Amino acid sequence: MMALRATQSTARMAATLRRVARPFSTDAVVESDYKRGEIGKVSGIPEEHLSRKVIIYSPARTATQQGSGKLGKWKINFLSTLKWENPLMGWTSTGDPYANVGDSALSFDSEDAAKSFADRHGWDYTVKKPKTPLLKPKSYSDNFKWKGNPQPEK
Repeated sequence: MMALRATQSTARMAATLRRVARPFSTDAVVESDYKRGEIGKVSGIPEEHLSRKVIIYSPARTATQQGSGKLGKWKINFLSTLKWENPLMGWTSTGDPYANVGDSALSFDSEDAAKSFADRHGWDYTVKKPKTPLLKPKSYSDNFKWKGNPQPEK
């Protein structure tokens, strides 16, 4: 009897999660034509933050990652000049409320989406194109090939 209740509650929970956790569809987003900076003015953002300079870039994968999970994503980072070193701990401090927003929240699927977001908020942006490394074809057996006699150090 107890196992039957657990199975029923698990099935009920799974059905609820399927209803709530639907995948996001871009078809559901209705986007109308906004003028440059229109969203920023309406949203109540202070005037000094409406004319920000941002950098739009596609982050490279970290040195320890081999997968392609973050490739193709685009981010927006704000240029911040209000930084100083905290004398107590030696940490870098800032008085800019947008200093860490770009790293965590502003991620986009395409460069055009990031550009249109920056335009709607009235931000001047610079796009940094991603650098693709030139990969030379290698094989595992190249590690064991004869490379000639060792050269004396000079």
